[in-house]
Formats: sequence, C-alpha cells, structure tokens
Amino acid sequence: MTQNKINQLFNTPVTVVNLGTTHFGEELQKHGTPVVHVDWQPPAGGDARLLAALDRLADRPEIQAANTEAFNRMMAARPLLVDMDLAGRVIPGMGERTLLHAGPPITWERMSGPMRGAVLGAILYEGWAADLAGAEKLAASGEITFAPCHEHQAVGPMAGLVSPSMPVFVVENATHGNRAFCTINEGLGKVLRYGAYSAEVLERLRWMADVLAPALTAGIRAAGGIDLKQMIAQALHMGDECHNRNKAGTSLFIRTLAPHLVRAGVEGETLARTLEFMDKNDHFFLNLSMPFCKAVTDAGHGVPHSTLVTTMCRNGTEFGIRVSGLPGRWFTGPAQMIKGLYFPGFSEADANPDIGDSAITETTGIGGFAMAGAAAIVQFVGGTVADAFRYTTTMYEITHGENQTFTVPHLNFRGTPTGIDVVKVMSTGILPIINTGIAHREPGVGQVGAGLVHPPRQCFEQALHALAEQYGEGLAC
Repeated sequence: MTQNKINQLFNTPVTVVNLGTTHFGEELQKHGTPVVHVDWQPPAGGDARLLAALDRLADRPEIQAANTEAFNRMMAARPLLVDMDLAGRVIPGMGERTLLHAGPPITWERMSGPMRGAVLGAILYEGWAADLAGAEKLAASGEITFAPCHEHQAVGPMAGLVSPSMPVFVVENATHGNRAFCTINEGLGKVLRYGAYSAEVLERLRWMADVLAPALTAGIRAAGGIDLKQMIAQALHMGDECHNRNKAGTSLFIRTLAPHLVRAGVEGETLARTLEFMDKNDHFFLNLSMPFCKAVTDAGHGVPHSTLVTTMCRNGTEFGIRVSGLPGRWFTGPAQMIKGLYFPGFSEADANPDIGDSAITETTGIGGFAMAGAAAIVQFVGGTVADAFRYTTTMYEITHGENQTFTVPHLNFRGTPTGIDVVKVMSTGILPIINTGIAHREPGVGQVGAGLVHPPRQCFEQALHALAEQYGEGLAC
C-alpha cells in the first residue's frame, strides 16, 4: 500500500462494528468514533461440551423433518371448547386424593409459599381436613398424590391447583382427538391460585362449582363446540396477546356464549351473576387460552427426533421444559425472579420466583411472543412499545416457523413466531421471553405485580445434551 493510500485511510471517517463485549466500543466512543454494537456471543456460550452436542445435531435431515412434522401437527390442531365437568370425572389418572399443580414435579417439602397456600386451600375446599392445622398435617403426610397438571393433560395458572371436585373446562382438539383441561379463572385479588385459602376464597370456589359451572356447562353444551382458535386469532387483532392481556378474548367469549346461556334456560339472577362474573374479570379468557394451547402443543408432542419445546412451566421453585422428541422427560432449573412493575406498596423483596403453567401460551407462539400486537401490555409488565416489538421479532430467531392463523397486524400480518427449537436457543443464546404475573412469596397475599422473565438456561442445556445422546452422531458429548 502506497503512503498516499495509507494517509487517505487514516484521514477517512471510520464507523466501527463492535461484536460481543461492549468495552472496546465504549473506549472508541469516548474518542468520538461512531460505533455500531452487535450483541453477539459464541454458540452455546463457547462451552465445549455444548458445542459438541450442537455439532452432533447439526444439519440432520431427520431432525428437520421431525420438527416440521411436530410444527405441522400443532398448526393443524383445532381445539374446541366442548364441555365442563368435575376434574375427578374427566381428567385421566386423577385419583380421589390427587392434587394437580403447576410446573414440573415437586414435593410438599420443596413447595414455595403460594404453592403451599393453594394446596392447603384445595384440601379445605375438598373437606379432607376440618381446619388449617389438619390441612398442613395431611399435606405433609404422604397421603396425597401431588402431580403436575401437564402430566394429566391439564394446565393451571400460577399455583395451578386442581382438585377432584373442581369444575374444569374440557377442550378437545377436533383434528387429532386429544383433550386438555383447566379450571375456571377466579379473578384477581385473594384467590386460590395465588395461595389464598380464607373463608372468602373457599366460599367463592364453592359458588363457582355450585352455581357458575352449571350455568356455563349448559351454555357450552348448547353451543355445540366453541372454536377457540378463531376467537384467539380475533383477540390478537384487537390488542390481546392472550397471556396477561385477555380483555378482547373475554369480551368475545361473553358475546359468543350469552345467547346459548339464554337458549339453555339459564334465567334470572343466575344468568345475571354469570355474565357479571365474566364481565368483571378481564383474565377470564386466560383459563381458555391455556387449555387451547395445551391441546395444540400436545398434538406436536412425542415426535421422534424433534427438538421443539412442547412445555414450559414453573412451580415457584423450579422451571421445567419438555421436548417433543423426548416424551416423558423433564429438564429443570431454578425458577427465576421476574423483572417488572409492582403494585403500590410492594417490591421485588415481596416477590416469589416465577410460577404457573401459563407459559404454555408462549410455547404456542402467543403471550410474550405476540407482544408486538399488544403494545399496551407494556403498561402492565414494564418496558416500552419498542421493547414489545423487539421481543416478538427476536423470537423468530429461535422458532421453527410462523403461525399463519395468529398474525400481527403491526408486522404486516406476519405470523407469530412458533415452535421453540432447543438447538436454535443454544446456538443463538437467545432465551424465550415470557410475560407473567408476580405472586407474593407468602401464601394468601395474592398478585403483587407483573413483568417479564426468561427460563433458566440450564433447562435447554440439559435438553440439548439429552437430544444429542438420543439422536446425535459423531462427536462425543
């Protein structure tokens, strides 16, 4: 290079692209050099064993084919709300002394405050103990079977407690025949799913079982099957993301069900109170979107070689995922603290770690994955409108495809990112985004805020190693 060209190079304005750590770019910026930062990190964080696992799974046509099969099965699912019934009568494998809970498996000794409170409330609701002391003794006795909702085709928000005599929605996938179940949403405040078990809570639950559920059952049966897929698609276009914002979904459900309630003969005060209960609870539709999503992901579960995630859930102590190609296995890590907005008088010191099955919405490509279409949600969970768009667009990098039924108008009707791929998560270092409520760490207090959280990386690391061991070739891992 001639001296003139060297002089020309050093006299030409330079824009620097900084990869990874921000330190070098920050130093240049101090001296007036324009810097574009790229938030890059090596695949699998540079961990040699994880890189070996990625190499064993790379460019495998059978894995790509399996992921496409699992994805297509989820996209073809058509879950309908077909009935309501008591959990003990319709949920498979639910014994007389079984309590289902949110998240991966957990014992009484390891349960968080809100989970313990919900267990005690469920025991009192069932009449298995006469008082709180008796309920605590029974919970610790080993006489109750605790099991994840997800292992029994069910889902539950927050603590997610389901006991045998609780009424549940019955959602059936008309395409593949599988079913999913969920309790009725109680509303906000002091409720069982946040660990409350006062007389007021139990009285509400009994009214829901004795009055509300029969009315809803009559209306649902008269409707002959309510198409939840199209209802969610419409709600997304009306500003919901169907996890923490369900205003449109709840309104659409009331509009759809109301005529059938009348035709079914629900009259007078019962009809009025049924409609009022739904109308005053903007989260009512959450307990319909969740079993919808469960029916969808279960349709894609159990496809050999597939690396797609079909379950994300948390019990307040641990976060757990399940993967389509590894049915029957849980991969867990510590439940994370949620970053977000707190109600007046509360702070992070009051919060319990992440809890609930409601991350099934993100697993299905809505919730946090659809925030670009529900920008108003940032007023509830924190952040900005620009953040909401970024969360959705980033999720395209770790998912298999786009849901052409669930589209985002503000992204030119692009389908929501759907089908979380363990390999893509570990290759990019991008973890799924979840928007969620924050429970108080002590039972009975209730919700104290809402915010955003990521799963622990350990879940995906464990799953990657297991996939490489089961389906990988070549290098040892």
